[in-house]
Order: sequence, then structure tokens, then C-alpha cells
Amino acid sequence: MSWRIAGFCALSVSISVGCQAPSIAPGEQVSRTFSSRVVRTVGYDYLLYLPQDYTADSGKRWPLVLFLHGAGERGSDVNMVKLHGPPKLVAEGRKFPFILVSPQCPAKTRWNPDALNALLDEIVSQYSVDPDRVYLTGLSMGGYGTWDLASAYPNRFAAIAPICGGGAPWVARTELAKMPAWVFHGDQDQTVPIVFAEKMVEALRKVNAPVRFTVYPGVGHDSWTETYNNPEFYDWLLAQKCVPFAVPPG
Repeated sequence: MSWRIAGFCALSVSISVGCQAPSIAPGEQVSRTFSSRVVRTVGYDYLLYLPQDYTADSGKRWPLVLFLHGAGERGSDVNMVKLHGPPKLVAEGRKFPFILVSPQCPAKTRWNPDALNALLDEIVSQYSVDPDRVYLTGLSMGGYGTWDLASAYPNRFAAIAPICGGGAPWVARTELAKMPAWVFHGDQDQTVPIVFAEKMVEALRKVNAPVRFTVYPGVGHDSWTETYNNPEFYDWLLAQKCVPFAVPPG
């Protein structure tokens, strides 16, 4: 089953639009403030999988896994997303106890955190999703997308699992300090060298984040096949749950 989501992202920046420039004496430097509202339309084609015993009217809330594919599956044929990962397993007959959402990134673009968040908003509004059990995983370009999306919306996810990707360690230290993460990488990866994952894991460990790191000896870029075929991966993922952050007194 495939669907398309089109939504709106409103981005506010602090800048004031006027018809006439305020006066300023030549040779001077002064401070100014600008504010404007930018609205853009975002959309993804995506594959949607519902568990076998899913019923919208049962009152049960279901966990949701958002899967982000790699660069090779970009384009306009959403069936390309079935090439790897959980969508491939579903296509082969695997049954999962969670809602699986697998968007397709358009050609020549990268994952957009705001668009992905809008997609999740749409899914949560239409299906019986447990908001405390929303999970994020991706491979290669999708591994990068996993780090980026989780950093942009850290309170959205109960856990993340980036595979053969990398991110911004300085963001991870602040935004992902309490996020359960399981990172996977092959030590012979020539496409995305393992150092990119090591820097993320090191940054998280410095702030005592709940991070696990699995390195596959002798494995190149494809560290996702073994990961997504491992039942322990799904057991760990589904065991995580969002815990409200304690607000310091004061």
C-alpha cells in the first residue's frame, strides 16, 4: 500500500519587511531586525504497513516505525523503497507488530526533517498510533537522516537506530543526550567510513547518553541486512518508550 502526503511547513525567522528602508547615515553600521513568514508545501510518496490485527476502533494504540532509505532508492517509483530494510521484509511476507511508514525521498534531494515531521503528524492524526512509541531508523543517507530528524525533533521519538550514517556530534551532545540509540556500522565501510559513526557515539557517551554501538567486523557498507534480520533489534526497539523529561525546580 502506498500513499502520498502533502503538507505545509511554516518557517518563521526574525526579520521585518518594509517598503522603505529606514534611514542610516553613510559610513555607519547599525543594528536592524527582520521578521517574515515563509510557507512551503512538502510532500512524500510512502509505503504504509499496518499490523495484521490492526483495527482503528479497538482503542489500542500501536507503535510506529519510520524507516528512511538510502540514496540509491530516491526517485518517483515508491516500490524502490522495498529494496532494503523493513519494507523489503514486509514485501517478502514478514509480519511486524507495528505500523511501518517508509517514505521515498525525491531524486537529487536529501531527507528534510520538517517534511518528515509533517508526515508523522499526518499518520498520527489518521491512525491509532501510540505517541510514546514512535521509532526512527534508516540506512546510509537514511542513517544521516535519522540523526538529523532526531536532532531536530528529539521529543518525538522513543528510540533511534541509525545504520552506516553520520551526523553532527555537537548537536547530538545537546539534543540527544537522553535518547536511546543503537548505532550500527561495518568496520570496512568505504562509502561512509566508520569514523562518522564513532564520532556520534563518542559524543553521546561523553554525556552518558543511553547509546549502544554494534560494529560488524569485515563488513562494508551493507550493515543493514544483518541488523534488520536480527529479531533482537526489534525487541530492543519496541521495548523503548518515551519518558517525560523532569523539569528542574525553580
